[in-house]
Amino acid sequence: MGIAKRIVASGLGVSLLALGFSSAAFSAPPSPHDAPVALLVDLASGQTLHSHEADRRFVPASVTKVMTAYVAFEMLEDGRLNLNQSFPVSDSVFEEWSGTGSTMFLPRGSSIRVDDLLRGITSVSANDGAVVLAQGAAGSVDAWLDEMNRTARALGMNDSHFGTPNGWPDEGQTFTTADDLAKLATALTQRHPKLYKRYFGQPGFTFNGLAQANHDPISGTIKGADGIKTGYTRQAGYNFLGSASRNGRRLVMVLAGVDTGSLRKKLARDYITWGFDKFQLEPIFAKGTILGQAQVQNGARRSVPLRLAEAARVSLPEGEHREITLALTYRGPVQAPVREGERIASLEVHMDGFEPYSVPLEAAESVSSANLWQRLVNGVLGWFA
Repeated sequence: MGIAKRIVASGLGVSLLALGFSSAAFSAPPSPHDAPVALLVDLASGQTLHSHEADRRFVPASVTKVMTAYVAFEMLEDGRLNLNQSFPVSDSVFEEWSGTGSTMFLPRGSSIRVDDLLRGITSVSANDGAVVLAQGAAGSVDAWLDEMNRTARALGMNDSHFGTPNGWPDEGQTFTTADDLAKLATALTQRHPKLYKRYFGQPGFTFNGLAQANHDPISGTIKGADGIKTGYTRQAGYNFLGSASRNGRRLVMVLAGVDTGSLRKKLARDYITWGFDKFQLEPIFAKGTILGQAQVQNGARRSVPLRLAEAARVSLPEGEHREITLALTYRGPVQAPVREGERIASLEVHMDGFEPYSVPLEAAESVSSANLWQRLVNGVLGWFA
């Protein structure tokens, strides 16, 4: 099934696409009554397939541990942490966290490898493991929290704050939104795919002779599902940040405030299945396609071609005819020098009935700063522009 395109030039460039399909209508996603917060995003297109209260702050409970794992992945990537490092279980950590909530039952005075701590955190939601990792990797829990919050800001998680490394109730200091968790999941799966595969979506974990199961409601039951993390407290209700990948297409879902674990399991399985079955991914433009020009200020040339940094795609609901508007946008003129591959613009995709999303555009060529003569020529040309 292809897409018919009709391109209309206007300003920086606007494209209108007429889309139509002839399948049966699809069923509805989770109701607000069942899931007060719900979000489903297709990472292959960047498109939000469904959302309800996605910007509403809530208590993530143990979903907090996803940020702890992500920070550890970042530290492993840049060499600040090593999987074979071992960190001690201090007397204070043992007394506070041994047997408290979900736990690895770490022995007092033992020394635990980072690899085992991460397996415990991601597979059996080990509260004690998260604190030992935080203390060992950063020197203190407070220093680790600073790292978590710096990382959240760098990811654009502007409505999130972390006051604990494991999600234990902290009088509301820890909060997030579905939109922010989707950003975290995107970075987790795209920046660290090997570590993600190693630690998330595992059926369980055996440590010190004790085998425990993962409570992930979709891994092992939904095709392509591989995590990510459940969370529950009386204040938070039943939450889930989940993901599944099929044929190069990854969906991420967030559910929060669900009343029971059994309902969360049903909603999670139905939600991710709905996303795969009722939407199909269609190409718009291939990666590297030149889509227009950006004006350059004080450059050896007055413009630079813009190309797609990744493929532009759309997730289409079956049985519906949708009009899509594409717009090239950037803050300009762009100041020289410009490096080839520098992301300086975006292709905004607007489809009727769905939230807009964008695909990055990069400079297809380098543009050096103008010399004196070029500045004079550009100034004269500017008078006639």
